Amino acid sequence: MSTTEHGAAPQELLKIANELLDWRWDDTPIAGQTWPLAVAADPDAMLIEACERQDAGESGVIDPFWAATWRAAAGLDQYLDRIEVSGKKVLELGCGTGHAGISAALRGGQVTLTDGVEDPLHLVRLSSHGIADRCDIRRLRFGIDRLEQRYPIILGSDVTYLRQLWPELEQCLNDHLEPGGVALLSDPYRIIANEFRQWIGKRPWQYVEHKIEMKDDPQHPIRVMELRASPATVS
Repeated sequence: MSTTEHGAAPQELLKIANELLDWRWDDTPIAGQTWPLAVAADPDAMLIEACERQDAGESGVIDPFWAATWRAAAGLDQYLDRIEVSGKKVLELGCGTGHAGISAALRGGQVTLTDGVEDPLHLVRLSSHGIADRCDIRRLRFGIDRLEQRYPIILGSDVTYLRQLWPELEQCLNDHLEPGGVALLSDPYRIIANEFRQWIGKRPWQYVEHKIEMKDDPQHPIRVMELRASPATVS
């Protein structure tokens, strides 16, 4: 599906995105088809600007890692071929461009896509407007916000890169995972994620690791960490 076939995005969504962000459409392989994602036009420039503002002492500036689609999201997309998503409620944490969540929605899931900052959510609303009946876009900050429901499937790509966020991430999983549900967290075998694997392995989670070989670079696979909580963990 090309951006033309995807249909014209609602004018109110375009107006908001155009006022706040420098963005573009990027036709992206998702769930076995080509789907247009709204992405930042120049993610590198955004990161440099954020670093400069931080160096100048400005507070509250967040690194815009959401601005790019990371390979971990594509790997998680590919992994979803192995599980049943259709008809299930799915929560994506730290959705960024929304790649993994949109993948689940295209596979028939009812998906809530969340991020801790507002900017990416404006673009995710554009990217998902063609399947808006299957997508709910919400802000969710680890350890701060809590949604009113639980989910049998939780997705997260590249959400383990900061040690200080691990307790908040685990709390978020405990708050939102259904008993017997599964959390699927992907990363490109980062060293910091190796440390997360060791950290989470000492906690009350069942852990299974999956290696996803990617066609774009077979020498650098994506890891999917499958986490299942014991019933006593989810309260």
